[in-house]
Amino acid sequence: MTRVARDNGLSLAFLLIFMLSLLGQSFAGHAYLNEENAQHGQAAVGYWQFVTSSDFLVDVAENWQSEFLQFFLFILATIWLIQRGSPESKKPGDEGLGSDEDQMVGEHARPDSPSWARVRGIRLWIYSNSLLIVMGTIFLLSWFAQSLAGHIVANEQNAQHGMPPETWLDYVASAEFWNRTLQNWQSEFLAVGAMVAFSIYLRQRGSSESKPVGTPHHTSSLESE
Repeated sequence: MTRVARDNGLSLAFLLIFMLSLLGQSFAGHAYLNEENAQHGQAAVGYWQFVTSSDFLVDVAENWQSEFLQFFLFILATIWLIQRGSPESKKPGDEGLGSDEDQMVGEHARPDSPSWARVRGIRLWIYSNSLLIVMGTIFLLSWFAQSLAGHIVANEQNAQHGMPPETWLDYVASAEFWNRTLQNWQSEFLAVGAMVAFSIYLRQRGSSESKPVGTPHHTSSLESE
């Protein structure tokens, strides 16, 4: 168990942080909803009722979809685009998908390479793009979940104000939906761009996300090896 924890410390640490923050969000969101209900003379909502409600789901899914969109686009962009001097980028001249030899696929695979890296055809294509496929799928599913939950919440609010319900298509085309969505997207894109740019000139000793401290600004960590 000690070795498992050591070898997977980064994943386990962020899984724990994620679970704690999600739990904290559920408690804070539950308290906030009941404060609003009390102000409007409405009955309090139980905790389990809240965490299974559209109100909670729309907030969670809204954050998830923006995060996975961020990584989907960043992974896709780093295939073809480079940023000289950033450890988040390949070095100039390495743009593109790379050769089979570079990628260790087919006859160039190592004995301990994943089995799907040693085959040809659709299985190799799927495995070669599996990270993008999974990230994109999670983004689409969470975006769809956000739209469904948000549609329910919007119609509940419409009913409270004596307004007619709207269709799902009306909701996903509405200013409210895109205002909430684009608020999250722009913050994610800013964070990625800042990380790429700051890592050219700034260092963090010991982090794999930083170049070695003495590496020149214009040199990526790959070029310095």
